[in-house]
Amino acid sequence: MADIFREIDEEVRRDKAAELWKKYGWVVTALAVLAVLAVAGWQFWLHRENQASQAVGARLEAALKSSRDGDGTQAETILKELATGAPTGYRQIARFRLAAETAKRDATAGVAAFDALAADASLEQVYRDLAKLRAGILRVDLSPFPEVKAALEPLATPQGVWRHSAREFLGVAALKANLFDEAGRWFDAAITDPQVPQALRQRVDLYLALVRGGPVTVKN
Repeated sequence: MADIFREIDEEVRRDKAAELWKKYGWVVTALAVLAVLAVAGWQFWLHRENQASQAVGARLEAALKSSRDGDGTQAETILKELATGAPTGYRQIARFRLAAETAKRDATAGVAAFDALAADASLEQVYRDLAKLRAGILRVDLSPFPEVKAALEPLATPQGVWRHSAREFLGVAALKANLFDEAGRWFDAAITDPQVPQALRQRVDLYLALVRGGPVTVKN
């Protein structure tokens, strides 16, 4: 008797399953097809994105090669294209490289380009500060010391990400202006920072030797 009831129960289940499949089978099939299409679409999108990224990377490398080869015009042309049409990450790199390339040709125009990056609120603060640093470094050879100081001193705080370079070039700018006490103060701040890079420490040692020597007096 138990076997009979079990067979009847299984038969009922098969009938119910067949009835449910007849009623809702198309839904399951449609969902399966949609899942396959979604996966295929995602893979196609990733493939296209990878191809686009490789193409942009190749264009950026072409710009850098042109720059290394001394063809600044070609480098700027490619970088301008990338600075407006590349994906966000590449676009940001291109904008900084374009500003640097511009500075090679015209330091004043380079300052303006880096100032524009520093004022761009869409950039993260660390990159805006990097642009301020690059503009300040260019100003060392273009502007009087008070302007250089106004540009770089806010970056030279103990917590500043770019403090080491900012202090170094504040010292260099003060040396150029024959402000030896001011130069010594910035070089001391750089060399006493426990996190100062070794290469910068070596350069600052040389700068401090110039500071200790004081102004050069030329006798007739």
